[in-house]
Amino acid sequence: MTAGVRVLIRGAGDLATGVAHRLYRAGFEVYMTELPEPLAVRRTVAFAECVFRGRWCVEEVWAARVDTAEEALRLVGAEPGVIPVIVDPEGRSRLVLEPAVLVDARMAKRNLGTTREDARVVVGLGPGFTAGEDVHAVVETARGHHLGRVIYRGRAQEDTGVPGEVAGFTHERVLRAPAAGILRTLVDLGDRVQVGQPVGRVVAAGAIAEEEGVPVRAAIAGVVRGLLRDGAPVRAGQKIGDVDPRMDPSAIWYISDKARAVAGGVLEAVSSLLWGRPPV
Repeated sequence: MTAGVRVLIRGAGDLATGVAHRLYRAGFEVYMTELPEPLAVRRTVAFAECVFRGRWCVEEVWAARVDTAEEALRLVGAEPGVIPVIVDPEGRSRLVLEPAVLVDARMAKRNLGTTREDARVVVGLGPGFTAGEDVHAVVETARGHHLGRVIYRGRAQEDTGVPGEVAGFTHERVLRAPAAGILRTLVDLGDRVQVGQPVGRVVAAGAIAEEEGVPVRAAIAGVVRGLLRDGAPVRAGQKIGDVDPRMDPSAIWYISDKARAVAGGVLEAVSSLLWGRPPV
């Protein structure tokens, strides 16, 4: 039933990748779009990484960078087992692909212009969308009892600014830029860090030496699960990574429980709106 049903996912970060992976495994024809310089922090489980590397694999599913919708169609024709990630910040590829389903997974916490007219089924992730108005369904992305719930009328929970709790930690596990500038990383994804350890420096434009940069320090001990690429431009206060206190380096290679829950909600929403019985 899903074969040949074209899905376009806007965004290719870790949540978007969880959705793409689930829909691809379920038999949908999946396409994604991304920025020319993606800002995904959990890069090992984000298909956005292929924008830099050309190709990237997440849990045995491959994605490849393409620069146009036409190139994406050719790739799927030649290699149906590869998900195209189109560098398309404006979303123009939608007009060429004409997807049956569009999922806005950019996690901007506001609607960047998505409407119900964009596809037969339009799904928004998290806050910023209203089901029944600008999208057909919203999937809850806030950790807690309702994570992954499909909303057919109304909105997801508003963004509280408080990261989800992991092993008793919330704000402490998030790494943020202490100043605006260029990030210079000192650790790699999967590395173990201790409290107070520098994980990077933010160097101001025009600095003579990188030692002039402001250090980014881990607030808790754990494994570096997310970190922007070395050389990424950042603004003060921007999330640039996170530390997982559960101390399992292998976890960086697996789609998170949150992304899987959200992906399940998207699969439910798409299936019910295309073929099922969504609530009235």
